[in-house]
Amino acid sequence: MTLGQPVSGEADPAPEGVPADEPRTVVAPRPRGSVMRDVARLAGVSHQTVSRVLNEHPNVRQETRTRVLEAMRALNYRRNLAARTLVTRRSGTLGIVGYETTLFGPASMLYGIEDAARTAGYFVSVATIRTLERDSVLQAVDRLSQQSVEGIVAIAPNPAVSHALAEVPAGLPCVGVGAADTHVPTVRIDNAAGAALATRHLLDLGHRTVHHVAGPSDWPEAAERVEGWRGTLYAAGAIVPPVLPQEWTARSGYERGRILAVDPTVTAIFCANDQIALGVLRALHEAGRRVPDDVSVVGFDDMPDSGYFLPPLTTVRQDFAELGRRGIDVLLAQIANGNRDAGQVVLAPELVVRASTAAPRSH
Repeated sequence: MTLGQPVSGEADPAPEGVPADEPRTVVAPRPRGSVMRDVARLAGVSHQTVSRVLNEHPNVRQETRTRVLEAMRALNYRRNLAARTLVTRRSGTLGIVGYETTLFGPASMLYGIEDAARTAGYFVSVATIRTLERDSVLQAVDRLSQQSVEGIVAIAPNPAVSHALAEVPAGLPCVGVGAADTHVPTVRIDNAAGAALATRHLLDLGHRTVHHVAGPSDWPEAAERVEGWRGTLYAAGAIVPPVLPQEWTARSGYERGRILAVDPTVTAIFCANDQIALGVLRALHEAGRRVPDDVSVVGFDDMPDSGYFLPPLTTVRQDFAELGRRGIDVLLAQIANGNRDAGQVVLAPELVVRASTAAPRSH
């Protein structure tokens, strides 16, 4: 007789409340998942060797590593990340605080950061916020902390985000991408320099001044682009036209463009992003102002579609992939040395000249 089995000829007693003669369904025990020792047995190695392969230890022969990986695939082995985190205190996961938006800039930053993290060998957990406010950011950080992330990268298009990051406990590495202040380590594009490139390009073509359709006034990126545009005009001794902040949308560019289109003195327009420029191009077209014969237009961002505008758009290019890589580099340096120096990495933008800019006809 085997322990745990009924004696031959006897049946298991019926559960209380169930008639003895009523048919009963027997549920088979759930099969357990494969464990490390199963992998070791199939691969013909010790479980310590399996552990070394999982942790990418260099002192494992390639032939052995291949055999272990094949055994893991054959057994559909999945490592217990929770147990690994308890033992090593490393989850292999980085957190990203993203912003719920369809805007090209923040969305491209998110993609760049995710790609860089995965290239560095990390899993990624994203917490998306709907409003750029302190409480929303801190709640997202709390959610990511509960997942034992090793560090956090936050897309920080306004001061509220970076101010909130300054409240994150010192033991949790964090970086703000796109932030302009120094409350935490930051990685960003030099927006003022990009605006200066665009404005200088138009002045060098012979335009007497450059009008600017700005982004929202509460976004530091927009303010920096206004600063770069205005400073370049002052330095050239050119007239500085009034500027009216807009949204980051083609609709805003169209509405502002309709006003500029009826002014015959307007020959050059610098737009705070490519979507605004798209709206300006339509307004100019509807008013019968040809681009670039009558008016030159420059954007900012270099969206993938910008080269297919009519005409193809001259714009300032941001390298969002490099922005993501540098943000992850700064975060991993913090994880390695535990030091959160509030420095800045500032990346230079690039002017991409296409067919939407030319010398004014009077030139």
